Amino acid sequence: MLELVASVELEVPFHDVDAMNVAWHGHYLKYFEIARCALLRRFDYDYPQMHASGYLWPIVDCHLKYVRPARYGQRLRVTARLLEYHNRLRIGYEIHDRESGERLTKGSTIQVAVDATTGELQFVAPAIVLARLEQACAD
Repeated sequence: MLELVASVELEVPFHDVDAMNVAWHGHYLKYFEIARCALLRRFDYDYPQMHASGYLWPIVDCHLKYVRPARYGQRLRVTARLLEYHNRLRIGYEIHDRESGERLTKGSTIQVAVDATTGELQFVAPAIVLARLEQACAD
C-alpha cells in the first residue's frame, strides 16, 4: 500500500478563536484543508489539476474527534495521510501541538470523483489519479 503523507505548520490566529480563547470547532476543517492541499500537491493533483482533469472532488463525509483545544497563538503541526485512493480519496488527519507533540484533534474526510461535465459520480478513481500516485511513488 502506498504511504503518502504531508504536514504543515500553522499558528492559531486571533480571528479563529472564540470567547473562551480556543479555536472555534469549525476552523479545524480549515486546518485539515490546508494539510490536504499539501498532500494533493505531493502527487500533483491539487484542486487546479483536478479541475483541469475534468473531475470535481466534493467531500461527502467528514469526521472529527476533538481531544484538546487549540488556543490563540499556539503553533500546530497538521498532518494529512492518504488512507484510500482506489474508489475514493479517504484522508486521515491529526493536529498536534508543535512544541509538545500532544495530539489535539484527529479526523478524516472522504472525497469522491464527479465528472465535471455530466455530474456523474465515478465509482472508481479516474485513471489520472492512479497515474499521478504511481508517478509520485516512483520519484
